[in-house]
Amino acid sequence: MTDHDTSASQNIKYPHWQREFEAALLEDDPQKLRQLVDAAEAAIFLRSQALVESPQGHPEQQAISDAIQTLRAIQREKLGYPDWNKK
Repeated sequence: MTDHDTSASQNIKYPHWQREFEAALLEDDPQKLRQLVDAAEAAIFLRSQALVESPQGHPEQQAISDAIQTLRAIQREKLGYPDWNKK
């Protein structure tokens, strides 16, 4: 494990999905990136479902919303997905 890996793992505040999200952020290979983005989306979806009943979920829900926006940008900029918000 490198110093970068160690510092990243120490910053994991939301372990249910953040590891998958950070793996996608760090990947450069398009094939691997697509798989990692899919894994991050699945982990985020599952955690969002678990937080529906949780009154304490607000800070994590904001982090999830931010992560989803970042994943969308990765999909557009690195994987060639269309920008559905473009008018």
